[in-house]
Amino acid sequence: MQRVGIIGCGRIAQTRHIPEYLENEHAQIAGFFDLNTARAQHLATAHGCKAYSSIEEMLADPEVDAVSVCVINTEHARVTIDALNAGKHVLCEKPMATSLEECIAMVEAAKKNQKYLMIGQNQRLAKAHRKARKLLGQGVIGDVVTFKTCFGHGGPEGWSIDTTGSPWFFDKSKSSMGVLADLGIHKLDLIQFLLHRKVVETTCKLATLDKMDADGNLISVDDNAFCILKMDNGIIGTLTASWTYYGEEQNSTTLYGTEGIMKIYDHPDFAITVIDRDGDRAYYDTEKIQTNDNQTKSGIIDAFIDALENDHKPVISGEDVLAAMRAVFASIRSSQEDRTIRIPENELSPEEKEIYGKIHGNVITRANQHMRENPWD
Repeated sequence: MQRVGIIGCGRIAQTRHIPEYLENEHAQIAGFFDLNTARAQHLATAHGCKAYSSIEEMLADPEVDAVSVCVINTEHARVTIDALNAGKHVLCEKPMATSLEECIAMVEAAKKNQKYLMIGQNQRLAKAHRKARKLLGQGVIGDVVTFKTCFGHGGPEGWSIDTTGSPWFFDKSKSSMGVLADLGIHKLDLIQFLLHRKVVETTCKLATLDKMDADGNLISVDDNAFCILKMDNGIIGTLTASWTYYGEEQNSTTLYGTEGIMKIYDHPDFAITVIDRDGDRAYYDTEKIQTNDNQTKSGIIDAFIDALENDHKPVISGEDVLAAMRAVFASIRSSQEDRTIRIPENELSPEEKEIYGKIHGNVITRANQHMRENPWD
């Protein structure tokens, strides 16, 4: 049995972490901490556990095995590192942290303390995304050449527990980053998961087009993000993230291959559509993706608890998410400097370059052939 403390009791904790821990037979909620002490006490009373007076008190409790970090973005690294140093396993919400240096420090703290660090990149666990990854590895659309991936909705003001209309997401001092780090990080992580490759180049434009703060001024972070991404095997595609898709949420990915097209979460009734060169369609029916209005089990909590119970690396470890976070920070820099930014840390190693070496100036074919000969999980 894993006893878990929850740090930060806002919407993400109440909608996903708390109910999913309660449903897991190997987890028990040890207690809560929130700057809003009344909120933490209310939840503690409701669930028959403790409301801690401080994070330090929770981390000093030997009865707490692990913590969920559900605080504002700018506090992710500090709270996570403190928890790891206190000997607790950590599940941290996305975005992992607000600088690459912080992200690396979190990974190093986990290694130093021999504790597990998992990041809540839940789109990897969606059934359609896992099925799509297998189908791509089987070559159902041939060699992937390009892609487009999108995540947009009407903004966090409809999701946040703060009902003022100007949530902490809009405050740069608390969020540090805007929609790219809130929604775009999901798709940066996902496209690398689906393609089994890393982003090595980004050309990005961040913009604040419509969202206003409580004083009627444009918010201090981006509400729209537009990226052109290049993968380490030559595939090029686009990513868009938006808080200004009013009326309907969009959370889809389309991959274009040499033998057809794959659309994920694009059809109202089927999670995956595969269209071959002749226009014939194959449909795959799995669960619909979560939306702010239709929350389903994310799988993150179960995966975290399974790692602790069976003593294995989490399926989405902090180290695994570094490549996506590098792409976030490179994209921010690209927009600031109005130029394309390369990410050398994500590039192929010399050994991989030997495997995926260019054929007639094109690395795509050989890379995909190698993946089909060495099937993805």
